[in-house]
Amino acid sequence: MLYLNGTVLDGQFRFRKLDLEVQDGKIVRMSEKLEFPDNELAVDCTDYTLVPGFVDIHIHGGMGTDTCDADAEGLAELAKFLLTKGVTSFCPTTMTVGEPEIAAALETVRSCMGNEEGARIVGVNLEGPFISAAKKGAQGDEFIRKPDLAMFRRLYDGCGGIIRLVDIAPEEDDSGFVEQAARLCTVSVAHTNADYDTAKRAFQRGATHATHLFNAMTGFTHRAPGVVGAVFDTGNVCGELICDGLHVHPAVVRTVFRLMPERVCVVSDAIRLSGIGDGEGTLGVNAVTVRNGKATLADGTLAGSVTNLYDEFRNLLEWGIAPQDALRAMTLTPARQIGLDGEIGSLAVGKRADIVVMDKDWNIMAVNR
Repeated sequence: MLYLNGTVLDGQFRFRKLDLEVQDGKIVRMSEKLEFPDNELAVDCTDYTLVPGFVDIHIHGGMGTDTCDADAEGLAELAKFLLTKGVTSFCPTTMTVGEPEIAAALETVRSCMGNEEGARIVGVNLEGPFISAAKKGAQGDEFIRKPDLAMFRRLYDGCGGIIRLVDIAPEEDDSGFVEQAARLCTVSVAHTNADYDTAKRAFQRGATHATHLFNAMTGFTHRAPGVVGAVFDTGNVCGELICDGLHVHPAVVRTVFRLMPERVCVVSDAIRLSGIGDGEGTLGVNAVTVRNGKATLADGTLAGSVTNLYDEFRNLLEWGIAPQDALRAMTLTPARQIGLDGEIGSLAVGKRADIVVMDKDWNIMAVNR
């Protein structure tokens, strides 16, 4: 199949007029003017822009389901919904619940991989239980525990190694968890009361990611730069942003993009009520209420989001972020953070043909996965 005459966001994240050929689900040719047989299927993309499929590496659920439900049918419906929002790859994300519940969720996710009719499941994000009670956010108390390498290995081996990312409060790590886990997957600093020095040590030991930057961690001030300052100060660390306008102020989002445009990873952190609207639901062991698009616990604590990457993209454009920077933050950067940037995350020869076709107003017109 050929996509002709479109504006393509290429592998260097430049907008160029290019033709693109897809065979067997992969991009095989990209050129300013492709030669092709008259009988080959071609789509004229004049006045349209082709961008990589979005990659959401932190999403708990949506359309009524949650990863920890261990519900294969629910995950299948979530995958279909995400594809309509331009998401072609995602990592179902667990919460701080019991080990048996996490193991069941992981096994269910594994059983779904390769059978999706919507967005492709590319692994799991283990958010909890190795976090700090002081910064638990919407996570429950009962199952929080210190980083436990033996438990992590049981979960990792039990699911066939599909864990792509694990969260940790580094101030709770007295067992060398970061160094060991970093050999298996990406380690993220999250739900943590660590100061700047403790976070820096975690990054020096192998952590390369920070979960929902600014939220559930020590902030940035001029005398105590905290985890946020440690992320800014460490060149190989990526920071997640939830760009729903509730979790992080647009002015702060602009500042982060100016400071580290290639180290921003846009995520949804969406919960089961995403795609449904206002109402009552759960996140982990906690009850959640969504009103006017804001998800909270009974005490007002933010409890994930009901957004999606496409809506966040529209927000970023409105807030003044350049389209190519916004798109990199929800495609190539998250793909790199889970070790799949050689397969997905950008439009380049040899990569999967995960393509979102948009009109001049950035409306989604078609999604190829």
